[in-house]
Amino acid sequence: MTAPAPTFAIRRYVGPKVSDVPEGGRFIGEFGGRSIGILNVDGRFHAFLNRCPHLGGPLCRGEVIGLVYADGPGDLRFAPDRKMLTCPWHGWEFDLETGRSYVSPARLRARRIPVEVETGERVAEELADGTVVQLVRGPYTAEVYEVSVEDDYLVIAVREQVTEETP
Repeated sequence: MTAPAPTFAIRRYVGPKVSDVPEGGRFIGEFGGRSIGILNVDGRFHAFLNRCPHLGGPLCRGEVIGLVYADGPGDLRFAPDRKMLTCPWHGWEFDLETGRSYVSPARLRARRIPVEVETGERVAEELADGTVVQLVRGPYTAEVYEVSVEDDYLVIAVREQVTEETP
């Protein structure tokens, strides 16, 4: 007898205020039991699973750099607008827009996570109707981020396996 196929759902989590992740900054937190990093690069937000697919390093702690490439020996070129996230362990590079590895784009990619900017008013409505879940600070506290309708927030969408106990 074969086991039934698992069922998945997208659960959305309220993250930090937009103002808490300034340009060039990052936020790394636990969303649905997963470490996820949010990076603000040139005013755009990018979110990734904080795990390098190469050897499991803390990917979101790496540097963001422009792409340097070569068409041949000594023919170096710099593409400052094509941003790469580099793993701090071994320097593997992943495209911010696609998550693809520069070394092996067909085989290896970092897991991108959907992130949206939403108004505090909308987040407050979604919290009230259960559309989003409030992010809990730290592993051992019951404090939650206060949501103010005056601020904008980063909202993360995480794919989770649904079990009978999952609300």
